[in-house]
Amino acid sequence: MTTGPGEVVDLFPQIEPYDTGRLRVDEIHELYYEQSGKPNGNPVLFIHGGPGGGTSPTDRCFFDPKCFRIILFDQRGSGKSTPPAELQNNTSWHNVDDIEKLREHLKIKKWMLFGGSWGSTLALLYAEMHPQRVKSMVLRGIFTIRQKEINWLYNVGGASNIYPDYWESYVSVIPEEERGDLVAAYHKRLTGDNEEEKLKCARSWSQWECSTSKLIPDQEASIKVSNDLWVMQFARIECHYMINGGFLEGDNYILDNAHKIKDIPCSIVQGRYDVICPPVTAWELHRKLPKSEIHFVTAGHFSKDPQIQSLLLKSVEKFNTL
Repeated sequence: MTTGPGEVVDLFPQIEPYDTGRLRVDEIHELYYEQSGKPNGNPVLFIHGGPGGGTSPTDRCFFDPKCFRIILFDQRGSGKSTPPAELQNNTSWHNVDDIEKLREHLKIKKWMLFGGSWGSTLALLYAEMHPQRVKSMVLRGIFTIRQKEINWLYNVGGASNIYPDYWESYVSVIPEEERGDLVAAYHKRLTGDNEEEKLKCARSWSQWECSTSKLIPDQEASIKVSNDLWVMQFARIECHYMINGGFLEGDNYILDNAHKIKDIPCSIVQGRYDVICPPVTAWELHRKLPKSEIHFVTAGHFSKDPQIQSLLLKSVEKFNTL
């Protein structure tokens, strides 16, 4: 269904966590997690994008703190998790296992999953692996990490045709002879020993994605990419996942396994003009999930675009009683 402008729903006010902690998940990685809202409320897990993006305080504000036990965590190498930007032992399946370890650590029987972009990818992978642990899902900007989705954003011929000005900056750090596979060219530099080149490429990779995420670009992208630590986490981890196809067994893995989650209620909110995650993927997922509803809105990729934000909040409220 296509949803018109409608009423704009504001985020809930900022709140502070009532609990923060660190969870050791292996000999290398330690995850940051936090809980806010109502300690005995309906548990909901916010799964951040990227991969490598980390969480922020406003991510708590999609949920009514009087109703929900709001759980945020930073995935391996991201945000406040340590070590930062670490690629060893960092795959989709490590992250799926981490979510399950976090659920067990917090003694939660079942929870709602909330994720956008890469957060939708990881939510789907976790749900397909542990369907009995998922009450419902609210997903945005669907990404199933297929090669055609990766090529659309990071190689010539897709998003490059819509944002040619930003594309020129994105490719400028890579020699012309290596531009046939930009993911490989970036990966070589982001995992190399030249620290100056590594940071330059991390900033360029991050700038490209931040600049294309909004229907109407603003200055936020420039602010984010001025943070050296954030761009290194974001670009290194994301490129690591893209060049490895998410470490999945088959290019169509998520959609091929969607039958495992056919009984889980799911709301899909998709920007009609999402350049990072084109709407066709959301539609293909919706067609696989009989208990899903889909909302196409006049928006790009950004979760806090007024129309996307409003429908995410309404979807969360609708599933609160499940």
